[in-house]
Amino acid sequence: MVATAAAGSHRKPLEALLALLVSLSLQIAVNFSNDYSDGIRGTDDNRIGPVRITASGLAPAEAVKRAAIISFAFASIVGIYLASLSSWWGILIGIASIAAAWFYTGGANPYGYKGLGEVSVFIFFGVIATVGSYYVQTLQITWLAIAASIPMGTLACSLLAINNIRDRAQDLQVSKRTLAVRLGDQNSRRFFVFLLIGAYLFAGLTFKPWALITLLTVPIAVGISRAVLQGASGRDLIPLLARTGKLQLLFALTFAIGLAL
Repeated sequence: MVATAAAGSHRKPLEALLALLVSLSLQIAVNFSNDYSDGIRGTDDNRIGPVRITASGLAPAEAVKRAAIISFAFASIVGIYLASLSSWWGILIGIASIAAAWFYTGGANPYGYKGLGEVSVFIFFGVIATVGSYYVQTLQITWLAIAASIPMGTLACSLLAINNIRDRAQDLQVSKRTLAVRLGDQNSRRFFVFLLIGAYLFAGLTFKPWALITLLTVPIAVGISRAVLQGASGRDLIPLLARTGKLQLLFALTFAIGLAL
């Protein structure tokens, strides 16, 4: 949505729709693959967050794995068609995205267990998702596209950050050294607030005056930040995670409107 708004008169509805389908399919795929990998490792056995399919026994591990593979396959098929309409370089980006999704918690040496999850989320859910969606419509990479991708990346990171704050104690017990585990409780909470602040600061780098309408969502960000800094933990963070997701959506909506204007 943000990338299409930034594309302006160069926007292409079909390519935008295909990019949306690819990104949603990859989002579904990475959730299934993480559910599967964490489940078979046993790291979700004492989970306090929303129910996971594999760990809870709602479905066999192999069924969850197949669901991930099917989602990756759908993203690949749509992605190849999108590349044929825009640039074949898109296939390399797709391969990198699938590899990043699978090895986040999958494989013998998952990078998500080393505190690198936020870096990957920023790159793939922020920069690549936004710049990539812009590129397939315009066949250009501009400063506007790059600048617009940074707030989207920090907000995507904030979702993972608050999720990891909630699970920090349990992750520490199973040697899952997420960034929250590495930073400690208080610094993790400060980092989360920094990510939210960063979204508003970097929106200004687009040099689009109307991008300032994202400030309409500041009260939501302040409310979430206050609760996190005051020590909300465990299950109390679940509704805050949901509010952070809503903040990301509302920020993106106002940001897209501002870029379009």
